[in-house]
This record gives sequence, structure tokens and C-alpha cells, in this order.
Amino acid sequence: MDTNIITASFVEKSKEILQDNLVGVYLHGSAVMGCFNPAKSDLDLIVVVKESISNADKRAYMDMVVDLNGKGPAKGMEMSVAKQSVCRPFVYPTPFELHFSVAHLDWYRNNSDDYVSKMKGEDKDLAAHFTIINHRGKCLYGVSIKDTFADVPAQDYIDSIWEDIANAKEEIAENPMYLILNLARVLAYLKDGVVLSKKEGGEWALSNIPERYHSLIQNAMKDYAEDAVVVYDSILAKEYAGFMLEQIMLLEENKNGTMGCL
Repeated sequence: MDTNIITASFVEKSKEILQDNLVGVYLHGSAVMGCFNPAKSDLDLIVVVKESISNADKRAYMDMVVDLNGKGPAKGMEMSVAKQSVCRPFVYPTPFELHFSVAHLDWYRNNSDDYVSKMKGEDKDLAAHFTIINHRGKCLYGVSIKDTFADVPAQDYIDSIWEDIANAKEEIAENPMYLILNLARVLAYLKDGVVLSKKEGGEWALSNIPERYHSLIQNAMKDYAEDAVVVYDSILAKEYAGFMLEQIMLLEENKNGTMGCL
């Protein structure tokens, strides 16, 4: 199914289920950053509500999300519901009312009661999601982005994206494409203050880091953009991760005079 049809259906169902409690529905991630690939990308959505959601509404909402997830891109949907009061002013770590990604699909299918009662808490990733919404996002329905989301403090955003890359040296062999490009966009933010997609992060790296790593980055960009089999040099990838983490930590240390949150 076309992503536009999925997002339109998501909005209409959100209005039906949440009614007057719904503030807005917001699209972020690759779908708004010009690099969506149905075979490699997920569909990223944030839903903002006025008040907490009842368990009955959570169940109806999850049934809707799971149904649409099965019709969406290969990596499915990632969705979080947050209250308006934590978006503006921004609260960090950010509380959420409900969350879904394909990683949690079996949990919901096997024990929906448990899921509905326990899937609520805080998520540092929301600082990164809200930052992308503020810079590149799209309001699909409801109150405008500028009236819903406050600016995310730079240190909260850095702390949020650091969570994704902190163990890159140990994890890059298992998830090379994701970490090669994410390391690049984290460094780009710290160095130039730009909020980039994975594709843009790779392009930035080709102009800003040593040529020794260019073939690795080009492989990751090809892997991300195409349905191609890419073979990575695992030794070079680990070296790249170490180099990038060192650069990131040096920039953060120089900015703050300490290692700060890193």
C-alpha cells in the first residue's frame, strides 16, 4: 500500500478513536527527509494528545496501528503518543502514553492486556524525534508544529542521539549501514549544527572525514538506498567507529569543558 494512503488512514482512524483528545499527528524520519526506501525504511509518526488515554482507547488504537503496520513498508511503522504538556514546554527524558514498533509486535499479539497496561514510560529517543519534527517534520493533522513542539535543548538532543551510537565499536559489525550513517550525522550536528537524514549524513561525511573511510560510507549509502547486497570491511568499520566516536567526544568536550552527558 502507498505510504500516503497509510498515513491518511492513520490520521482518520486517530481522529475516530481519540476524538477531542487528539491534538495532532506528525510525520518525521526518512519519509519527510527525501530518502524513504520501502525496503529499508520504517514510517515514523508522533501523535500528540491532550490527556492520558484510557486502556480501552489504547487497545482500539493498537489494533488500528497493527493492522496498518501489516500494510506498510518492510520495516513497518514506529509510533509514539505523547501528551501536549511534555511537548511544550519540552520535558526530558520525555514521557509517552503509548508506543509501537515492529520489535513489540509479538508482545501485543501474545498478551495485549499486558502491553496496554505496561507500554507507558519515558523515552530519550523522543528528543531526537521532536528535533527532526521541528526542523524537517510535517503536520498531517491538527495544531501546527510550531504551536505544539518547543525547541529541544541541544544537550538533550545530543544525549538522545548518543544513546544510538555509544556502543558503535562493538555493534557496527552487526548493523553496519545504520551505524556508519548515524555516526556521520551525529558528528555533522556537533560540528556544523545541522540535522540530517542518514543519506545526508553520508554525503556530509564524504566531504568532511578522511578519504580512508569513503569506500565504507559509499557502501553504506548504497546499502541504504538500494536493494543491493553490500559486503563491508569489518576491520575498517570498527576503526571508523572508533575514529568517529573520538571526534564526537572531542567536540563535545571542547564545547562544554567536560564530557557532559557523553
